[in-house]
Amino acid sequence: MAMHLLHATVRETPRQVIHVVRVRDEILEAAEIDALAERMREHLSARGEVIADVVLVQGERKETLRLYGNSYAVSRVRTAMFNASLNWSPIRL
Repeated sequence: MAMHLLHATVRETPRQVIHVVRVRDEILEAAEIDALAERMREHLSARGEVIADVVLVQGERKETLRLYGNSYAVSRVRTAMFNASLNWSPIRL
């Protein structure tokens, strides 16, 4: 069964964005999270973004929500989620 993934971006600077991948309906282990982040980086590299910040989000409610990535990017994504400024779209990796 394929994972149900959603994608959004958070604008960091005019030329840099943080890519957010949300995993729906599954709880992943640490190795799976790292592998999914690497697949997203490969996907972005194929599009021309060599260096990309990727944050993975899993969980449905505020109590179960977990964000993975570098701490600065996670903080920016958490703020964007709190302000409901993310537009999610489906993605296949």
